[in-house]
Amino acid sequence: MRSEPEGRFHTVDVDPVTSGVRRAQLRTSDGVRIEAFYQPYRRPEAAGNPSKPGPAIVVAHGFTGSLDRPAIRRAAAAFAAHAAVVTFSFRGHGGSGGRSTLGDREVLDLAAAIGWARAQGHPRIATVGFSLGGSVVLRHAALYSAGRGGRTEARTDAVAAVSAPARWYYRGTPPMRRVQWMISHPLGRAVGRYGLRTRIDERDWDPVPLSPVEAVPLIAPTPLLIVHGDRDAYFPVDHPRMLAAAGPAELWLEPGMGHAESAAGDDLLERLAVWLTDRAASADGP
Repeated sequence: MRSEPEGRFHTVDVDPVTSGVRRAQLRTSDGVRIEAFYQPYRRPEAAGNPSKPGPAIVVAHGFTGSLDRPAIRRAAAAFAAHAAVVTFSFRGHGGSGGRSTLGDREVLDLAAAIGWARAQGHPRIATVGFSLGGSVVLRHAALYSAGRGGRTEARTDAVAAVSAPARWYYRGTPPMRRVQWMISHPLGRAVGRYGLRTRIDERDWDPVPLSPVEAVPLIAPTPLLIVHGDRDAYFPVDHPRMLAAAGPAELWLEPGMGHAESAAGDDLLERLAVWLTDRAASADGP
């Protein structure tokens, strides 16, 4: 698969803006159709002034997930108590078009979702990603940062990566060896397509995209939070420690937590929502 050039930035083609809860079909800058869902929220102090909505949280799911999976809907419901929430399905997942590029061109999917959130009138956007989504929010924040010329409508004001890998091609645990088999073997891709509604691009990366740990130093001064469970069966704790050491970042190592959105408890989701909205609301504007 052809890697997205890291110096290029794109506009976002979105549906017309309406108020209230809604589903939409977004179009990424490379022409892929992405399903998305918007749930509005306005802070109490802004309730009487609809021209001043609060921050929005854009949620990026893990590999084989989608916006309709119960774990993502549970996380979105927790976040909606603090901010407007946009969920979406990555390319190749759920009801979205295209094929999964495993964290490469997915940054364009996230950029489309952020652009749609800003089109609803939200001046501040926070992103949170789980597992694959965690690697995408890190790469997106680096590639679309103000320091690299990122477009205003597609940049983010606060970032949290949950259960994210630090590096590509990791095979150090049995679950990741199974994932790598599904990605690389024709039978594995068939299992993904028909069993998990995940359509995987069979082409290799060309070139290999910026890795999550390489992305972290490029994110500052945007606030960054790394969250990881100490019982994650996919990526051991050297991954979050490597990410946090690569640049300015806050690290939460969660006792007893497993992997990604399915393992995120109510208390963690609440703390994530508070951290994201506080950091996004206090961010310096472009």
